[in-house]
Amino acid sequence: MAPGLFTHHTHTQDGHIDDQADALALLRKESLDIFNRIHSIAEDVLFVEVVGKAYPGLPVLRTEFAVWGLASPYAAYFKSTDGHYNNWSFSLRRPNIHLLPVVVQHGGLILVDSTRAGKRMPDALSKTVPVWCAVINRAVRKAYSKGEEWNEKLYTPPGVVPPQEHAQIEALVEEWAEALVNSSYTLPDLAHPLRPLWITPATSVFPALPPSKSEGRKFYPVICVSASKQILVDGLDRRSNGFAYVQGSGDDHELWGMGLTPQMFWREKDQLLEATRSDLPERVAEIVAKHRSERRDEWVTHPTSVTKSGGGRLLISAVADLPLSLSTFLPHPDSDDAEGRYLAHVVISDKDTLTSFTLSSEERKDVLLLELAAGKKGQAGFLNVVLPQAIAFIGTQLAAEGGSRDVCVSCHSGKDVGVGVVLAALQVFFDDEGEFRSDDETSGEREIIADKQSLATRLQWIISDRPEANPSRATLKRVNEFLLTSPALRR
Repeated sequence: MAPGLFTHHTHTQDGHIDDQADALALLRKESLDIFNRIHSIAEDVLFVEVVGKAYPGLPVLRTEFAVWGLASPYAAYFKSTDGHYNNWSFSLRRPNIHLLPVVVQHGGLILVDSTRAGKRMPDALSKTVPVWCAVINRAVRKAYSKGEEWNEKLYTPPGVVPPQEHAQIEALVEEWAEALVNSSYTLPDLAHPLRPLWITPATSVFPALPPSKSEGRKFYPVICVSASKQILVDGLDRRSNGFAYVQGSGDDHELWGMGLTPQMFWREKDQLLEATRSDLPERVAEIVAKHRSERRDEWVTHPTSVTKSGGGRLLISAVADLPLSLSTFLPHPDSDDAEGRYLAHVVISDKDTLTSFTLSSEERKDVLLLELAAGKKGQAGFLNVVLPQAIAFIGTQLAAEGGSRDVCVSCHSGKDVGVGVVLAALQVFFDDEGEFRSDDETSGEREIIADKQSLATRLQWIISDRPEANPSRATLKRVNEFLLTSPALRR
């Protein structure tokens, strides 16, 4: 071997690796650039608006995971993981029953989601939503004895879901429909079955629909719109007007958003889109700071009453929706003149958030502030501190003043640990009909009262009223442990 030849080869290989690493780093930097992201979101929004105009009268809904791309009063809860290969499921924790009255009122709906680089549409639209339609259709047939003309077939998008996978999914629909019928959810009677249809930016001709009131309309259309343009190479497509289009641009906003939220984006959209690339970070910082300083002593969003808690005695909220003073008075949601209600508060959050509340007295007996750390330490704290203290407090408050005081439980998201506390309270203080137990009934051992089926039913009560409720497995495990395990055996 000639002197220096091996050394020269190594240098070339290292240089190639360095070039490749630099290219990947540049792609990642561009994909996380906030200027590219918000302009990509705006481009997706324009496409969604075109689809909406093609189907006037149909409401446009967003999935929970596409909140950047749509300002809508409605939200749907379909997860792509429920449609992943060999993981297909109809989740009773995400039944989306709340969408059915919307479908009936408007004659259908448009459902928007997006997906990351390389895919035509997310599994949520190609499989999870079709499964939902088929399961709802079959469950309605069972519940309301529909005739043979009732269409309960599974429909999936041609060219996206292979025939073999379609057949495997269809074989499971009957089992899922049976589980839904046997759950505690109330299914409305539908005049027509649901039928999914699909639109992507590559669709040249949108599906034609007969008028909603005509005899020709034999189904309720569920139009699945994949808003992101498919980019096959690196997920980026450079535009002539100065930004690189990012497919699935709303994803991972904690990595690129600089504190910006979808709500802030929609309030300040024009200002953000008019900013130059160099000015945008400063503009975002100003908007985030302004939003934080605007928090006021009033309810941002009305808390959710759990109907099957003695007619709504337990409520759930996100911390960001609470009034700063944690007012005990909750106005009626529909009228200033109507009678409101009086609340006690359980607030579960981090130390900084808890100290931001402007309580009028250090000795508020109607407020319980519980600090909860993140991670495994927080899980232990939830089991050994939050649940015991919250349940004792809730029991005292529900029995106070002749039962005239209700309890609102709040956590950071309004979806997780707060839901876990309410789930435990429903089990301890309310019977299987949702009626408040007397003092004699609640004084017994919790292990005798609770079992896994009764907990599953009570979680369904919560989801019926608050579809966004999504307690983690860790939260549910701790609730089970709290209710079903002796305190001496808890970890």
